[in-house]
Amino acid sequence: MVRAGILGASGMTGGELLRILASHPGVEVEWATSREYAGKPVHTAHPHLRGFYTGLKYTSIDNIDVGEVDVVFNALPHGVGASIVAEAYENGVRVVDLSADYRLRDQSLYPKLYGFKHPRPDLLDEAIYALPEIYGEKLRGARLAAVPGCNATAAILAAAPLVASKIIDMDVGIIVDVKAASSEAGSKPSRHSIHPLREGSARPYTPWGHRHAAEAIQVLRDLAGRGVRLSLVPHAVSMARGVLASAHALLRDNIGFSEAVRAYASFYKNSPMVRVKPMAPGLPVDPPDVKNVIGSMFAEVGFAVEEESGRITGFAAIDNLVRGAAGQAVYAMNAMLGFDEWEGLRSPPLRP
Repeated sequence: MVRAGILGASGMTGGELLRILASHPGVEVEWATSREYAGKPVHTAHPHLRGFYTGLKYTSIDNIDVGEVDVVFNALPHGVGASIVAEAYENGVRVVDLSADYRLRDQSLYPKLYGFKHPRPDLLDEAIYALPEIYGEKLRGARLAAVPGCNATAAILAAAPLVASKIIDMDVGIIVDVKAASSEAGSKPSRHSIHPLREGSARPYTPWGHRHAAEAIQVLRDLAGRGVRLSLVPHAVSMARGVLASAHALLRDNIGFSEAVRAYASFYKNSPMVRVKPMAPGLPVDPPDVKNVIGSMFAEVGFAVEEESGRITGFAAIDNLVRGAAGQAVYAMNAMLGFDEWEGLRSPPLRP
């Protein structure tokens, strides 16, 4: 039985980790930290988990021993757990980091995007970006995994076939529009994320450059073998869960719908959790829909071509808390520790 510890287990991502791990046959949660709920049962923060973690109480970070577990999940805010992650890594413990602390290989990006100088830049190249469809093989046996951001996950899934197949004009670049649910903001609401202001509304945020774009550029650059121009603008909408990304690009000359079909089908042919949905007049295919993936690791990926302008748009719908966070974290743990990679992650989506 694998022993797991969770840093920052009282937030939304931590709660989703606990929910998924509750049905994982090979994992037992040894400790879960929370500053606010220290000494209280896990279900105090997550009432839906009452009865699943009998006897497990939150503890403070000061009272944990990272060496007594086999894997540590870091669900703390960006920058807070970077040093603890390094300590666990150096003690031979596998680490799955759900923060942004080890996602980017370029240490110079951290002060600009996240407001801190990285304390362990020597480990940035050791971390494997935990996106199954692209880096799944590298995760096997790895010691440090960096879980992608939810907006970045959706953006990459939508755009990756376009870049890998080289059917788009790479010099023009890619514009990604993201519709994001309120749970992206976490369990501590801000003035703009409280329900009365979020419901029935749609508004852009950080339109001058969202920090998840750096992740998407890094991954797409790996696929393209060259520099990639990409801009990402998220929009806050009145969903509780989910992300829908629309990646707009221009096709190269003499490229059309049939080439796009081959590009997406080829890229995702070995991806059991991706449902590919080509869209065109006359095709009886529903578009990618957040409602079809909630509570699951599934991603619905589609595309459409506007022949007159040469524009192609790739779409990806995911659950931000599962596919965009805790689910990919569990996938990474499975691969790192030798489990079936999809163990505990095959639950069908919820609908409605």
